[in-house]
Amino acid sequence: MTGSDGSIATFDHRGLPMAEVRRLKGEARVAVCIPARDEAATVGQVVGTVRAALMGDGGLVDELVVVDDGSLDATALVAERAGARVVPSSPPGGGPRGKGGAMAVGVEATAAEVVVFLDADVTSVRPHYVSGLVGALLGRPGTALVKGFYTRPIHGRPTGGGRVTELVARPLLSLLFPHLAPVEQPLAGETAAWRSVLEEVGLADGYGVEMALLLDVAQRYGAASIAQVDLGTRAHRNRSLEELSPMAREVIAVALARAGILAR
Repeated sequence: MTGSDGSIATFDHRGLPMAEVRRLKGEARVAVCIPARDEAATVGQVVGTVRAALMGDGGLVDELVVVDDGSLDATALVAERAGARVVPSSPPGGGPRGKGGAMAVGVEATAAEVVVFLDADVTSVRPHYVSGLVGALLGRPGTALVKGFYTRPIHGRPTGGGRVTELVARPLLSLLFPHLAPVEQPLAGETAAWRSVLEEVGLADGYGVEMALLLDVAQRYGAASIAQVDLGTRAHRNRSLEELSPMAREVIAVALARAGILAR
């Protein structure tokens, strides 16, 4: 681990073995929340990995919830068959709430002290995604939020994924919030936090939720309350530029609002 000088602590998942994370957990309860919309092709693998490797007697995870955010495909059915408890993000006819809204519903649907978020479109998920995040959260007193980071392949190349992160999110942090510039993946969906922290700062709507959570936790608790953990490699469904443009806009709007440049 680095960051003992009060800066953002950085962990490697290989330094957080499962047995040690279970010991750190003690009597605390851990919930995994997976917001999902139209991810029937991949959500079963994510749920199945958590269910098989991390739940049961002596397991690390106590609750596993998939929040179906108005999917038009079989996301809910696949997730339920894989072993998750599925809850809708809105009442029938209410329509999708966006990623942040779905995450908030997931928090409300669980009772654990520690909440881990995973994305539903990841094809490389491994048990250490959860144990690494939980271990980093519990392994250093005063940690409020943990972000995963990783190598991101794209189109057969070993690196180059995470275009909104590299072209929008990280430059914004460097310019407007330089104390958070060391955060490798500010938009990582693989995130862990204390329930009390999530309830205190809240979860923004839409795709801006990850940036908002990072900035709000840093403002409320200080940058030293944030940690990050190297999870290795992350592969997922890469989106088109047309799909990424609205996401980039929301991330920019959140950063400018938190910097006092744009009205919230």
